Amino acid sequence: MRTSAILEEKKHPGTLRPFIVLALLIALAAGCDKSSTGVGEPGNPFAGPWEVVAPEAVGLDRSLLEEAETAAANQRSVISLLVVKNGRLAWENYFQGNTANNLNDVRSVTKSVVSLLTGIALEEGFIQSVDDSIASYISPQVVDLPPDQQGITIRHLLTMSGGWSWNETGGPDYGNWMSSGDYIQYLVDRPLSDPPGSDFTYNSAAVHLLGVVLAEATGMSLPLFADRYLFDKLGIETAAWEVLPGEYVNGGAGIDLRPRDLARLGLLMLRSGLAGSEQVVPASWVSTAMQPQYDWRSSYGPLQNYSYGYLWWLEEQDDGMVALAWGFGGQFICVKPAADLVVVVTSNWGGASPDELELAALDIIFNKVIPAVR
Repeated sequence: MRTSAILEEKKHPGTLRPFIVLALLIALAAGCDKSSTGVGEPGNPFAGPWEVVAPEAVGLDRSLLEEAETAAANQRSVISLLVVKNGRLAWENYFQGNTANNLNDVRSVTKSVVSLLTGIALEEGFIQSVDDSIASYISPQVVDLPPDQQGITIRHLLTMSGGWSWNETGGPDYGNWMSSGDYIQYLVDRPLSDPPGSDFTYNSAAVHLLGVVLAEATGMSLPLFADRYLFDKLGIETAAWEVLPGEYVNGGAGIDLRPRDLARLGLLMLRSGLAGSEQVVPASWVSTAMQPQYDWRSSYGPLQNYSYGYLWWLEEQDDGMVALAWGFGGQFICVKPAADLVVVVTSNWGGASPDELELAALDIIFNKVIPAVR
């Protein structure tokens, strides 16, 4: 059951003023998880509470998880650490006064949610192909695309290859975009520096535009589409979306979710889009989203061979791909199919450098939690 909407504030990186956020879908009650030490078939966390088990029951090394917990507590920005193994919640910590009921501002994890929603929209017939021009779905009343942007496709937005001149990882473009007041026009007013589809340039505004494409194609707001076709089917009862001035929510970095619900999204990826007996996201979409779309590989902290799929970061390891929903300042859903493992880390991203926070979270995931798998 859902209550009516309420309003909250959300802060942005840098010196931007807070925007108003619509905290949608606040549940009347958050169910308590059941505990178990059995190793039979797991419960269905998409239809009810998580089954909670001792880590030893699912082949996890408790001492390494305790090291992960200590590292998270000492880091002082991490606010949650969850480990799901074999479909069961095997480790769960909250820090800095947070609880399981707190909504976490997970920034660009939003992009990976938008990827799932795009796969659903394709399966449901709201969009016909990822190679469709975005101009097929966005009318001139929404924005008048310049001639050289008419060929930008949904695939280009999914792979960060729209071609716009843009720098938000080491430059001011995200802040300038957020303070622009017209979040679609600001993007399309930027010149193209590369032909669409030719090169990777990280661009939150482009993924926001993909959210606009989904809203226009489905005839629903992005939160409503997410509720009906994704969250309701996963048992996610509480979410908040950042409402931008105008008609749309921030599809690039604007969702708040609870840590256990982030774990549900990770488990959905781990199960190839299957929630219980329902194929919520096409298995083919999940597979493609977890395949590198570029030839390049890079390194960062414990990541030694990472690339990019459909709005999911990908780390190639000897035993297979690891998928990461990665948000500014230490927000992660880590999905490792070879170990039947999901790890969630969320962080308070204020007051420290984003690199410091992200490297600390990645160290916990890759150097402590993943090695705990026996």
